[in-house]
Amino acid sequence: MASRRPNPAQWVWYAFGGRLPDRYAEWVLHDVTCRTWLLRHVARALTQLLPFCALVLLLPGPLWIRLSSIALGLMVGLFYSLCFAVEMAEHRVIKHGYPPGIGRQTRTLNRDVRRAERHGVGYQPWWE
Repeated sequence: MASRRPNPAQWVWYAFGGRLPDRYAEWVLHDVTCRTWLLRHVARALTQLLPFCALVLLLPGPLWIRLSSIALGLMVGLFYSLCFAVEMAEHRVIKHGYPPGIGRQTRTLNRDVRRAERHGVGYQPWWE
C-alpha cells in the first residue's frame, strides 16, 4: 500500500466524491480494492449522510419522529449506496487515472491470493 494517505480534510472531500491529487492514486486503488473495501465504502456513505441526519435532528417536532426519520433515511441511503458499491468504487479508480475494470480485477486477484494462502493453489469453493 502507498505510504501517503490523505489528511482528514482531503478524506472528507474524497468521501463526497472529490478527486485527490495524483500522489494519492495508489492509496485510492488500495482503498477500493483491499479486504475491507466494503466497510470503507459504508464509512464514506455514512459521511455523506451525516449532514442530513444532523439537519433532521435540528428540525422541530417530537424526538421520536426525528429519530425515526433519521433511521429510515439511513436505511434507504445505505441500501442504495450498497447496491451501487462496485460501480462507485470503479468510478473512483477511473477518476484517479486507472483504466476501467482495474478495481474489480484487483479485488478478484487479492481474493484469489488470500484463498491460495489459506487453502492452497487451485482451491475453488463449491458455490462458484
